[in-house]
Amino acid sequence: MKKRLLAMLMTGAMVASLAACGGGSTTGGDTKTSDNKGGDTASGSCSVDVILKTTASEYWSYVKAGAEAYAKDNSDVKVEVKGATSETAYDEQQNMIETDLNSGAYDAFVIAPLQADLVKTLIAGKSDPIIAVDTNIDAPEVLSFVGTGNEDAAALGGKEAVKAAQDAGWSEIKAIAISGVQGDGTATARLTGYEKGITEAGGEFLKGEIQYADAVADKAATSMEAIMQNHPEGVAIIVCNNDDMAMAAARAAKGNAAYAKTIFVGFDGIQSACNAILAGEETMSVAQEAYDMGYKAVEAAVKAVNGETLDKFIDSGCSVVTKDNAQERLDTLKGYIG
Repeated sequence: MKKRLLAMLMTGAMVASLAACGGGSTTGGDTKTSDNKGGDTASGSCSVDVILKTTASEYWSYVKAGAEAYAKDNSDVKVEVKGATSETAYDEQQNMIETDLNSGAYDAFVIAPLQADLVKTLIAGKSDPIIAVDTNIDAPEVLSFVGTGNEDAAALGGKEAVKAAQDAGWSEIKAIAISGVQGDGTATARLTGYEKGITEAGGEFLKGEIQYADAVADKAATSMEAIMQNHPEGVAIIVCNNDDMAMAAARAAKGNAAYAKTIFVGFDGIQSACNAILAGEETMSVAQEAYDMGYKAVEAAVKAVNGETLDKFIDSGCSVVTKDNAQERLDTLKGYIG
């Protein structure tokens, strides 16, 4: 009798250990997320904590929608999404990460770090699966980075900007960047990419004149005013770290004849940017697939809980939005969050 009871207990323990998360039957880092309905949801459940840089912007609302969509497609997965009030609220995000890592309430974590080096310290020694999203964290605890290849994407945008400047009639093609937070890994990668793409296409990237605007529109407008004061003759290309800054820069330059044909390049491809491009107020945007980024990040976290091996980098894709395809992009984005 004792032997039978012991066997039953051992069998139960084995079943429990295999339960983990459902939704793990899909394979490959390049799975098309919008068609992915997950796997067997009857065996168990798990909770994934998603901590974003902020939830107070249109771009991050797409990442949030994608993460939550995975939970809708996989009923055994609980996803909780949160973020700081802004992309400079460092202490706020730090407190979120520290609290959640030590809570014991989650099976896996998806983190978009405001300060990657700080987060690297916070997660040191943690054994729960951790996925970096949007911005990588150089730490052994991070199993995979899900996001845009920022340098390659910005290089693509830089090349397209030079072509557009040539078509607009600029003979001297100089470019100035209005960047995000100085030292941020994503901002740095985009600057590197813009410089590479512009230079390879025959333009000149004025590296010594980079303006840092902390990824916010008001500061970008101030940066643009400084650029116009320093270059009254006009500048062919203004490349920005996000769409909010590109739109603000274009508004600041409106009415200045020397900047009437300037190419304003944003990054993210959000709804407001599409509308601005269609209205001729922003020239183009390097579009990230933020919805897919959120979906694939949670998908990767679930796979990790289930013991699957992940690719170190899962590319969520990119494209360049111009007036030719902005309406199509806009319709797609409206389908994500309305």
